[in-house]
Amino acid sequence: MIADTPADAVPLLDVSGLTKHYPTRHGQITACEDVNFQVTRGGALALVGESGAGKSTVIRLVAGLEEPSAGHVLLHGRSGGERLRGRAARLARAATVQIVHQDPYSSLDPRQPIGDGLAELLHLHADRLGGNLGDRSTRRTRVTELLDTVGLRGLAHARPARLSGGQRQRAAIARALAPQPDVLLLDEAVAALDVSVQAQILNLLADLRERTGTTLLFVTHDLAVVRQLCEDAVVMHRGRVVEQGPVARIFTDPQHTYTRSLLASIPRPGWRPRRTRQAA
Repeated sequence: MIADTPADAVPLLDVSGLTKHYPTRHGQITACEDVNFQVTRGGALALVGESGAGKSTVIRLVAGLEEPSAGHVLLHGRSGGERLRGRAARLARAATVQIVHQDPYSSLDPRQPIGDGLAELLHLHADRLGGNLGDRSTRRTRVTELLDTVGLRGLAHARPARLSGGQRQRAAIARALAPQPDVLLLDEAVAALDVSVQAQILNLLADLRERTGTTLLFVTHDLAVVRQLCEDAVVMHRGRVVEQGPVARIFTDPQHTYTRSLLASIPRPGWRPRRTRQAA
């Protein structure tokens, strides 16, 4: 029974049989089918696959933004896969799950200074977070702490247009961290950044995870990113899971042909484009 199981042995996030169909004029499209995985508290799992593999659909189902056609999502052992209806339900989910999107403009108001946006979120969740966050000066202090955490000290009054791409993504991460969620969903969160900024964001996420115990579910098509940040990976192809397990094992002994093709696509030192006869 769960009551007799140690708390750290119960998955924080349990996805079972997750399936999503979208109706079309001629039938239906299956975005994902029979997806299963678990993530323990403080763990980091990657959903890997090319565009159209169904990864982002799984993220939206986990976040409760869409309702599954079949299967379920359990958060803390409780159902969490239903579509969220009503302000109270959305606030309750935000207390557990937050998303960082590939494009930070999707979560940042271009007209609002990033500090004001964070203060607004803290005020929204003040009753649950406690710590006297109903007080404006307390919220201001907490905003400063959040910006310091993501390396944006002194930029509370900056609007998104004044920030670089990496800074905007850091601001989006600060916004996601404000409600103190248990699970951080990262949907291609570094895909649009150059390599040096990617490394900075990945180091930031690893540090946050170590200090706060936040669980990470990372969607990416880049296995090099997976190797740096995650211990476990789920490889998806055409909406289905084709392989899953520890990242170290998948990199050294991939079982599925699709996983092997993904690994073969990683650039290696000394790689050069093949010269065709025409180019020569």
